[in-house]
Formats: sequence, structure tokens, C-alpha cells
Amino acid sequence: MKTFMKRMMALSIITLLILGLGSAFAQNGNYTSVSGVVKDSKTKQKVVFASISVPGTNIGTVTNSDGEFTLKIQKSLSATEFEVSHLGYQNKKFKIMENSSTDQVYLLDPFSVELQELVVTPGDPRSIVLGAIAKVEENYSSTPNLLTGFYREAIKQRRDYVSISEAIIDIYKAPYTFNFDSDRVKVLKGRKGGNVKKSDTLVVKLVGGPNISLMLDIVKNPDVLLSRENIDYYMYELLNVVNIDGKLNYEIGFSPVMNLDYPLYYGKIYIAKDNLAITMAEFNLDLKDEDKAAQYFVKKKPMGLRFVPTSTSYFVTYKEQDGKYYLNYVRNEVKFSCNWKRRIFKTNYTVMSEMAVTERKTENVEKIAIKESFKQYVVLADKVQDYFDENYWGEYNTIVPDESIQNAINKFNKRFKKQ
Repeated sequence: MKTFMKRMMALSIITLLILGLGSAFAQNGNYTSVSGVVKDSKTKQKVVFASISVPGTNIGTVTNSDGEFTLKIQKSLSATEFEVSHLGYQNKKFKIMENSSTDQVYLLDPFSVELQELVVTPGDPRSIVLGAIAKVEENYSSTPNLLTGFYREAIKQRRDYVSISEAIIDIYKAPYTFNFDSDRVKVLKGRKGGNVKKSDTLVVKLVGGPNISLMLDIVKNPDVLLSRENIDYYMYELLNVVNIDGKLNYEIGFSPVMNLDYPLYYGKIYIAKDNLAITMAEFNLDLKDEDKAAQYFVKKKPMGLRFVPTSTSYFVTYKEQDGKYYLNYVRNEVKFSCNWKRRIFKTNYTVMSEMAVTERKTENVEKIAIKESFKQYVVLADKVQDYFDENYWGEYNTIVPDESIQNAINKFNKRFKKQ
């Protein structure tokens, strides 16, 4: 129980807040850049958070919330195509072509599965989850990996962004062998922009940065959601069978069946039918008891301030390569309101962070030294420099800012230049 509580609190640091007063086809150096937008071939709707990768390599990124992406590919790879995949769609490869524009559209075809073709008994969903837990060491890497990733966090006050921070990070990804070897993060380079007014009486910061995204690796951190200890806290239901990366996956819904001293989760988990690998999860914290949930989010707040979480959203995906699954993309978003005693009006905030793994190495992996690692109690915005230079990232792959974030970045840059 102590271990479970520790993991619960660690995951809740996703919104551990300090509340206080106060393609174009382009060539550049050693890489080629391909950009575009991914859409549904039938509805023409944008496909968000789709996985973009170069077959046979460990290079990739994801589409943003507008379906847009940019992928930088080393020329030394001599790559001729890239692949796009997403839940419910057929994987599709596209040629890397010169003279394509930044608004180039790439269409994915929906993939449907007839659920009635499968015979499923009522007891199966729970047994499927137990089977997935039992096969973690078989389906995931038993050796350490060195991941390179892109991390972004943003804080909004009502509709306006008050802070955006981004970083290229190295991640020592410990083996999935339950040997208690922990992941470590090192920030390679980062930048930030902000607009906290002098008249603001409340400053919101996210503590832990990319470490929080790593806690959402529910396979590596089973006590968050998938331990045998807490499986009886949930009811499981088979909702559908869907296609992910060309494989059939069980879509299993889960919801709390117990009332504990701490909040539980509800959502969906996706498990590959052939090997019972966990491929994706999307879930939310149960906020029925607001006071119970609030205690897991706030590290420090001024007297007289009431913090009320209003919604949460957690999302994690894994990608298969050579028979093993690896962390691919993590996103979380928490919305809350803050109001002072004796005041009528309250202020709404949104805290978002996302991390995409853009490259992976398996040979000669060394653990990141403790003195170089990003600590759980550190605020990323306090450790990186101001100013969003357009060419700041160079050859590193990133997540393209969606329109709202890009507009905020432009405003931050104008303000910075004036100063």
C-alpha cells in the first residue's frame, strides 16, 4: 500500500503546482526536413497525435493538436519514405519528395473491425489485463535505452498563455524488469517565454518537468494503474477491437469500484490481441471528491486560496520495433480553478505538458549521472533561457507548435525584442 501511495503521489505531481503571490522539403546541413498535415481520407478531419517515423530507424515524432508535423531526417540514412500510424487507421508510407509545401496533406484510411466476429466472455477483460501485466518483461525492453525526446509544458490563465517552456532531453530508460532501476532525465537545451503581469496575484508553476511525463509510463510504473495490487479496485469492460500499428487491439474500459482514501482513475487501455502488449492508454482522475483530489496536486499555496481541480486527461502510447515495445508519446492536461476567500470571481487555469520520443539508442548506454539529472523538485521554466529563436532546435526533432501555441510564442518574441 505504501508503494502504491508513493506512485499515486508521484503521478499527481503531473500538476504539482507552486501557487504563490506575486514541409516543405528543406535541406539544412546534415538533415532533410519534411512537413505537412495528416488527415482522414474520408472525413478530411485532422488526425492529431499520429505517430510519424522512418521505417528501419529509431527516428520519429508526432502530429500536434492541429494534425501538423515536421520530421527531420539525417541524410546519412538515405531514407526514401516515412510512415504514419494512428489508432483506428491503416499504417501508411509516403515518399519523401522534394518541393512539397508546408501545407502538404497526407491522408490515412480508416481501419474497421467487426467485433461480432470475436467470441468474448464476460470474464475476459480482466484476464486480458492480468495477462498483459504478466507479459511485460517479455514485451518490453530488458536492457537500458538512451532516448532523445522533445518536451513541452504550457500554462494558460483563462484563454491566454502565461508560460511556455520547451526542451530537448536525454532519457536513461531503465529496463522493464521491475528491478527498481529508475529513469533519469538530462536537459540538453531549452527555452521559454512568459507573460506574467505585475498585477497578477497568483503565479503558477509546474514542478518536475519531464520527470512527470515519465511517471505516465504506466508499464514501467505499474503501481500507478496496472499493478496486481490495485487491479481489484477497478471494473473492466471490453469496448471494442481496434487497429493500432497494423495489429488488432482490445479496447478495454475501466472504472473504480471502490472508494479509497485517494482518488482512482477511469479510462481506456489498449492491449495487442496477439501478444498482450499494452500499446496505449487514455485515462482521467476521478474528481467526484474535489477535496480528496486536490491534495495530490498542490505543493504550496497561499493562505485563503481555494484550489479546485475541474478536469484531467492523461495519454500515453508505445511503439513496436523488432518485437519489443518502447515509450513513444506522453501527454497530460489538468484544468483547475483558484479563488480567494471573500472574493466573488475565480480564475481558471490549464496546465499541459507533452513529451515525444524522437530517437533511441541501445548500444553503449550509460546511466545519466545524478548530478546531471533533472530533479523532481525543479521547475523547468526556472532553468532555461528566454526567447524563442526560430532556428533554435537545429537538427533535433520536435513537436510542431499548434496554432494557439505558435501565436503565443510570437507574442513572447515581440515582447522580448522590445525589452
